[in-house]
Amino acid sequence: MRIIKHKNQAKLRPPEELIKQPISASFQENLDRLSRLLSSCSDVVIKEFSFGQPGIRAGIFFFDGLVDKYQVEYSLLKPLMLELNMQNNPPPVNSIQDMLNYVETRILNMSELKKLDSLQDVCHHMTSGDTVLLIDGYTEGLVAGTRSWEARAVQTPENEITVFGPKEGFTETLRFNTALLRRKLKSTQFKMESLTIGRVTKTDVIVCYIDNIAPAGLVEEVKKRLENIDIDAILDTGYIAELITDYKWTIFTQTEHTEKPDRVCGQLLEGKVCIIADGSPMALIVPISFPEYMISPEDYYVHFIAASLFRMLRFVAFLMALLLPSLYVAIITYHHEMIPTPLLLTIASTRQGIPFPAFLEALLLEFTFELLREAGLRLPRAVGPAVSIVGALIIGDSAVRAGLVSTPMVVVVAFTGIASFVNPSYNAGIIIRIARFGFLFASALLGFMGIIIALILMMLRMASLSSFGLPYLSPLAPLNLSQMGDILVRRPWFNNHNRPYIGGMQNVVRQAGPEQDGGR
Repeated sequence: MRIIKHKNQAKLRPPEELIKQPISASFQENLDRLSRLLSSCSDVVIKEFSFGQPGIRAGIFFFDGLVDKYQVEYSLLKPLMLELNMQNNPPPVNSIQDMLNYVETRILNMSELKKLDSLQDVCHHMTSGDTVLLIDGYTEGLVAGTRSWEARAVQTPENEITVFGPKEGFTETLRFNTALLRRKLKSTQFKMESLTIGRVTKTDVIVCYIDNIAPAGLVEEVKKRLENIDIDAILDTGYIAELITDYKWTIFTQTEHTEKPDRVCGQLLEGKVCIIADGSPMALIVPISFPEYMISPEDYYVHFIAASLFRMLRFVAFLMALLLPSLYVAIITYHHEMIPTPLLLTIASTRQGIPFPAFLEALLLEFTFELLREAGLRLPRAVGPAVSIVGALIIGDSAVRAGLVSTPMVVVVAFTGIASFVNPSYNAGIIIRIARFGFLFASALLGFMGIIIALILMMLRMASLSSFGLPYLSPLAPLNLSQMGDILVRRPWFNNHNRPYIGGMQNVVRQAGPEQDGGR
């Protein structure tokens, strides 16, 4: 084996034109072209050899570290160099394709073999971990599936913890992720279509859907938006989410990220489309409505009564995380008459000597809380939680003792932080964290009137959004009472006959029984 070294080939075409050339019948010409395309790539390996009678010049090309060398040596090189050379009756080579077909069908014992005819395909398969075989005299080559690299094992997702239900999560390896989905959805109607996005990264992206359930128009729209992406790199599905959403300039995310295969399968069975990118453990689900952010996959693994109570608790926690600090500031600043007299006297006594108004006090504590939250995320796992807890206790106690903030404000901010952690979706948590500061400013300016105005503006903005044609507040706006039975509460499985309605869905029946209009 030899490593390609850079050569001065100024007279050749530039690389961007050279890579578009077809495979030449001359092995030496192919070798020169690839040497220029892959110059200064220290990890690319070429093994030249001769086989057959008379000796035919050939070579294999691959990147070290991306292939299984055992397969390369014993499934490619050994059959070609030994078995063909030792045959007493060599195969006929009457036509230009005889030897190539003979090697593909009779010599190589690998399950993944296919032909290619361009240098661009050669380079793409090499960088993907495959091994390419080129034979002198043939304008086609053979690519063998020899992918093998170090990968993270399937583990429990750290960001989506559940007590009941499957514990496995996606990894950064694309084929591991597709296998996790295929294990759960064994139907031939489950489709996975592959695309390549990124001029430099050439990232493999998979579009997953169930053929007889997902609306055909939705699938085509997702593929159209993906094909229209023209960017140099796709390193994570987060890149794709920003590029394909309906509305870009808004804090309200219109896609859902998840690391759980079971959650993806549940969404696919409801007519959604999933996007998976190589190198990312996060799957992207479209379309999505905001109320669905309150739904946890664990809801469908426990009894429906308990799941319904937990879901309603999440909606209450959402309102607390969004409005609690602003309500407190509005009451303290403008609406003292709404507080019982004993409580008002208690709050007034705790605020004696506080140099800041309630608004600045809340803003200071909220800002400190967000700093501690980010510090806990960025610090090493062993010390992150400890620093967050100790930092909150020390800073909060010291601030109260120093007379910078009042005790009730610390309690309000603490309740707000706890409520914000209840939400099962990280995307919804980001929306709450940003919008909370807007409500805080509105309450400081106009009290309850400011909060109501901010709520109206927020609802109007959310009602104007859509995710791939699905209204962002569906089924709340436009109101669909038939589907409300599995949003605020969890509908029991024995009464779960139809899928949620998405425009153009082909098959709405989930199980046999009396049909309902919509429902999960």
